[in-house]
Amino acid sequence: MERAGDGGAMAAALRAAKQRLRGELRQRLRAIGPAEKQRQSRLLGRKVIAHPKYQESKRIAIFLSMPDEVQTEDIIKDIFKQGKECFIPRYKPQSNHMDMLKLSSAEDISSLALTSWNILQPSDDDTAREEALAGGGLDLIFMPGLGFDKKGNRLGRGKGYYDTYLERCMKHPRGKPYTIALAFREQICESVPVTENDVPIDEILYEDC
Repeated sequence: MERAGDGGAMAAALRAAKQRLRGELRQRLRAIGPAEKQRQSRLLGRKVIAHPKYQESKRIAIFLSMPDEVQTEDIIKDIFKQGKECFIPRYKPQSNHMDMLKLSSAEDISSLALTSWNILQPSDDDTAREEALAGGGLDLIFMPGLGFDKKGNRLGRGKGYYDTYLERCMKHPRGKPYTIALAFREQICESVPVTENDVPIDEILYEDC
């Protein structure tokens, strides 16, 4: 019989395993030079643009890259070139709440505010933009993350923004969008520790997949 303390001990061990892996992945990411990041990002951009799920999707959410993430600029330009609708995250600090707000153009990015986390996003008083779930939902979400395994498990940065947002998507009449993670090959792990709250990714795109 499981003792009352066992669940807590298992949860603590899982948190510790995630923290160790985050530290290892941050080291791996620091070791990738700018030219290599750009090379893999361009290659992944081409994979995305040729992807059937991308081609058939009209309403797409995508992250604005931080320096240690696959660069999404080329994909965002293509979303507008193809006449699709583009949504980007606005993270609420000190919470796990995130909204996906509509961009009007690729150039619109230059009007966004830089947060204390060094992420560009619409400011809190920017109320004119459509939130994806207040309208027609989403067809596709491109997911960031620190690490991924080939089973679709994702290790985020520990805030839970995307898992919480996907739960909200499931309550939308359109249902859960298809999810694609964009990863450097150095971010692919043998195994990512997960809890029951972690939502698996439908597909992970990286150089060797």
